[in-house]
Amino acid sequence: MANGVFETTITDGVLQAGRPDTDWLSTGVDGGRGRADAAYNITVPTGWNDTDLSRYVDRRTAAAGFEIDGPALLTGVEQRHARRAVLDPVEVLVTAGLSNPATLPPQGAAESSTTVEGDSTTPDTTDHYGTINIIVGTTRALPPAALASLLAGVAEAKTATLSHRTDFTGTTSDAVIVGSDPTGEPAQFAGSATMVGQAARACVRDGLTAAVDARYPDGELPRSVADADYGAATTATATVSTLK
Repeated sequence: MANGVFETTITDGVLQAGRPDTDWLSTGVDGGRGRADAAYNITVPTGWNDTDLSRYVDRRTAAAGFEIDGPALLTGVEQRHARRAVLDPVEVLVTAGLSNPATLPPQGAAESSTTVEGDSTTPDTTDHYGTINIIVGTTRALPPAALASLLAGVAEAKTATLSHRTDFTGTTSDAVIVGSDPTGEPAQFAGSATMVGQAARACVRDGLTAAVDARYPDGELPRSVADADYGAATTATATVSTLK
């Protein structure tokens, strides 16, 4: 932990990111805010189709010998492809699979895609899907609004990074967990001009780039939704009006 924020352990496809008494905000399984001593990134097996996600997380963490409860993310990517990035008071852990990309074409643009049906916020339950999972921790103490701002900045950094490598902005099942140390040095904000925000952006960029390269060492990653077997392009048009 001296060289970063987390004490990390990987056992049986379960990555534990340990940090005592951390204030978490998660978009993953049973997400939201909570206080815990660890967060998890869990690799699901080929053909996995469990629908009771909370119970599944409990079974997997227990089987791996982890007794600490905490927020969790699920992925089809093996944890050997996970990468860590550290800068100043921030550490980021990333796994990246790109088999089900998602994009937002300009208004009126046409894009060939395979639409993924169902609730895209639910982790995918078939072996052909990937996801980008990001766990972020800072030694600074962030108030609730700044923690939410940090999560938004992480998502923005992910999108910017992918846009340099591909024609899409993420996958249909990306998830993020951000955590802050409530006993650390206070930081009122976590936007892109702050130390925490800048460090997080750099860590996401560098960690995600390395995770993509680890998952696709031959460089044969999908470059667009059309290149992938699964994915979605948002082509609907909203109604826009002035306010009265």
